[in-house]
Parts: sequence; C-alpha cells; structure tokens
Amino acid sequence: MTSAEVSEAAQEIEKLLALHPKGFDLSLDRITRLLAALGNPEQRLPPVIHVAGTNGKGSATAFCRAILEAAGLSVHVHTSPHLVNWHERYRLGVRGGKGALVSDSVLADAVRRVAAANAGQNITVFEILTAVTFVLFAEHPADAAIIEVGLGGRYDATNVIARPACSVIMPISLDHQAYLGDRVELIAAEKAGIMKGGRPVVIGHQEEDGVREVLAETAERLGCPMSVYGQDFMAHEEFGRLIYQDEDGLLDLPLPRLPGRHQFANAAAAIRAVRAAGFDVPEPAIEKGLASVDWPGRLQRLAGGKLSHHGPQGAEIWIDGGHNPGAGQVIAEAMATFEEREPRPLFLVIGMINTKDPVGYFQAFLDLAEQVFTVPIQGSDAGLDPVALAADAASAGLEASACSSVAEALGLIAELTGEDPVPPRILIGGSLYLVGDVLAENGTPPR
Repeated sequence: MTSAEVSEAAQEIEKLLALHPKGFDLSLDRITRLLAALGNPEQRLPPVIHVAGTNGKGSATAFCRAILEAAGLSVHVHTSPHLVNWHERYRLGVRGGKGALVSDSVLADAVRRVAAANAGQNITVFEILTAVTFVLFAEHPADAAIIEVGLGGRYDATNVIARPACSVIMPISLDHQAYLGDRVELIAAEKAGIMKGGRPVVIGHQEEDGVREVLAETAERLGCPMSVYGQDFMAHEEFGRLIYQDEDGLLDLPLPRLPGRHQFANAAAAIRAVRAAGFDVPEPAIEKGLASVDWPGRLQRLAGGKLSHHGPQGAEIWIDGGHNPGAGQVIAEAMATFEEREPRPLFLVIGMINTKDPVGYFQAFLDLAEQVFTVPIQGSDAGLDPVALAADAASAGLEASACSSVAEALGLIAELTGEDPVPPRILIGGSLYLVGDVLAENGTPPR
C-alpha cells in the first residue's frame, strides 16, 4: 500500500477528527441511531466472536483468527487502536487463505457513507469507525468475524451485537479507571456487559478471585453456557509442547509462535472460544494456527529496519505496546524467561501517555532492567514528558535518564555497551502509540 493510497482514507478520517470530539463518551445511543440510519448492518454479520479484557484481548483475537484461517475459513477482524495506518483496524476475510487489510478505496468509501448517514449529528470518531466495521463486515461475505472491544464493554460502541457466537473476557486489571472504575471488580462488571443472554461465554485466565466471581455471576444470571480458565479448560507447557485440555480431552500442540508464557493461557482461551462459538476446527488447524499466528507490536522482535541500526551491533530489540501494571508484569516475566534462555543485560526505552500508571509498570522490571531511557511519543498529544517519566522510573527503584527520541536512546545504549562482550537486550514499549511511531520510523508497518 503506497502513501498515496493510504492518504485517501486517512484524509476522510482527519476531516471527522476535526468535526467530532476526540476520546470516548461511553453510550450506545449514538451508535444505535447511526446504525439504524445505515440499515442496521450489525444484524447482517457472520457469526461473531466478541472479545473484551484489559490485557490479552488482541492476542486472543490473533489466535482465533489464525486457527479459523488455518481451517480454511474466511475471517473478518476488527481491532483498535491501529499502530501505523487506520487500515489495520479492518481485516477482511478471504476464503481459503489469510485475510487482508481493507484497501484504501474501500475504506475511504465506507467512511464517507457512514459520515453522510450521520448527517453531522453529535458522535465520537470511534463510534463512526465502529459503524464502518459493521458496514464493511456486512457487505463482504465471510465465515466468521472477530470483533475486539475498544474500551470497557457494556457501553462500548461494539456492544450492539445482539447474539454473538461467543463472548470472551480476557485478563482484567486496573486501566482506564476514569471511565471504568477504580476497583478491578467494577471494571469486570463493565466488561461483563458484552455477555448476552443464553450465548456462550469464555472467561480467560484471571489473577483476581473477585474478578472471576463477578464474571461468573453475570454469566449465570444471563444463562450463558460458561467456560472458565483453570476450571473448564487449561493449558501448560510440557517437554516443549503446549498441552491443552477441556471437556473434549487433551490436545498435544506446538508452543505458540507469540513469545511469553502468558500466551499459553491466551491461546487456550482462543481454542475454547472457537469451539464454544460452534466452529468444528480439526486439530491440525489448531496446530497450524498456533505456529503461524502473528500480532504486530506485542512482544515483536525488530529483525532489521532503519531505526534498529541506531542500536548496538548484535542487540536483541523487542517492542511491546503493553502500558499498564498488569501488562508490565507479563512482559517482565517474558523478559525473565528470555534471560534464563540467553542471558543479556536488559535496557528499557519507554514512553507513556498521561492516563497510565508508570510507577506500577516500572516496578515489574525492578530486578531485571539495567537502566531505563524515557522518550517522548510523537503519535499522541497526551504523551508524558520524558523527564517526568524518568522520575517515575526512579521512584520505582530504577536508574533512568530522559532522551529526546528512540534513536537517541538506542545510541546511548550502544555507547554504554560498546565494550561489553555480550550485546544487550532492549525493550521499547509502554504505549501502543510509541510502538506505532517505532514501526513507522523503522519502515516496518503491520501488513
């Protein structure tokens, strides 16, 4: 996709950003009105797997897609936010093969039509873009659709799906407290809002018993057939393989292509969701899906590109958009696993926006990271000042310095480690906006 092709849809969306408020205004009234004006495309979708959660929902979405596509099914996928291009939010299914990001002309046309149907009425851009999802998915036939919640659940614009094939609730932790509540049980209640009466529900791994109880009570009250991780299905590593178990028996599978032990539970939730949604997927398709799954910007290794050349020679560079304490914990655990496998000094290059908990994130790396370099975020006007962010890292007990860019941070790490016999491991993260900036500057956007 060329920059000229990208620009048509981007220009249409930029017009909307100038007209409508940024951010979220949680309500279903505006999206319901708009969809009615469009002829209710949300009622003409293929079977939908609807995915919510604080962490892991993107990975679960990617696993579901990979498994279904490996079985030869065509799969639409909606995710948000995007990393580099708006088109990443809309992947259209292709029968017998992998889906493709929507073309620029098709996306631009859909945005124009949805904006025209809205007729200038009060709405958020996220709601317009969600309506675009339903228009695209209704107009292009497919065997399945996987739709990721944007924020929360109950009042998220995606939550107009009356009868999902399956609802999935991935791990819940504190995030977006201003919108969802300051206790994990309150956040769980909001995310449980995507459950629909009598429809299957898969509850992924939850650290908090209170969260699990809220989700289970909601499912029981609504009469939803329920599958709970650790109770009705589970997965663990054994002799370099992933052993998955549910009521149908054991599966001996390859380890997921996505790195990190937390992906075992994410993969398990996806397998259970695909089955609960009614798709009869053979074991070879599950094996192929786990081995081929792809999810850019989440523990993704930079294997080359313009930006990576600023770092130390031989360095192992990872990027990850996780941005809350729960995500910091699983990313730190993954880094610790890498350290056990191949010891290297770990450096962090971190940028965050001002709605997050930096100290909680940094604390997960207390015994792992040699030093933190904080950087600004070009892709968001809510980015934290690197000096303030470095102070947060220091509050968490880490040595930290502020930098003007990722390239400068990588250069400083190269200077620090130039004489070391073992090249370092570098994690760039703290924000999906930062990861998007890195992928764009590196010349390696998602495809």
